[in-house]
Amino acid sequence: MWLRLVLVMMAAALLLPGGASAKGGSGLVRVRIDTSVGAITLALDTRRAPATTANFLAYVDDGRFDGTTFYRSARKRTDPRFGFVQGGIKTDARRILPPFPLETTDKTGIKHLDGTISMARHDDPKSAGGNYFICVGPIPSLDFSKTSKGYAAFGHVVGGMDVVRKILAAPTTGGNEVTRGQMLANPITVVRMVRLDGKPKPTARPRQWLEKVLR
Repeated sequence: MWLRLVLVMMAAALLLPGGASAKGGSGLVRVRIDTSVGAITLALDTRRAPATTANFLAYVDDGRFDGTTFYRSARKRTDPRFGFVQGGIKTDARRILPPFPLETTDKTGIKHLDGTISMARHDDPKSAGGNYFICVGPIPSLDFSKTSKGYAAFGHVVGGMDVVRKILAAPTTGGNEVTRGQMLANPITVVRMVRLDGKPKPTARPRQWLEKVLR
């Protein structure tokens, strides 16, 4: 009986990311994104991508993502069921936090697979900050390579992939150059993001987006 119990416990552990629970020393911290179309739960890898995860959690703990949107759906032309959805602060300078080093996939070992969350950025590798994307299906072209530094993947979806797919399938319009035809016609509101593991660690930086406009 004891042997059977041990085997069941081992099997359950193997089903969880990294072979351990988010609370069991694996370095995973869960975050829930409450959107206007449902909730998405993430497991962020603080062990393998410490700088990227710390940046994202700072935005979460400060409430900097609250009231922002998922604003982009980049579907594959060959199969629109796959691609990625992008959200965050866009260009809102009132919410932005200082830049941080790019943690490339060759160093973290976190690849852009189905459900992976990663940081959006411009050409400058250090430009990642308040915008992120979630993969629907694997996108190996976003990993580090000989010709590209790639993007900083730092966790994965553990609940609510149906919500992510719903956002991916939403009608798009507008955009320009790289984003042409990929901007959501009706952006999906991020009502709030909340940390589910550990205590919040707000930065104490000014929250200018909450200040009333002086008239």
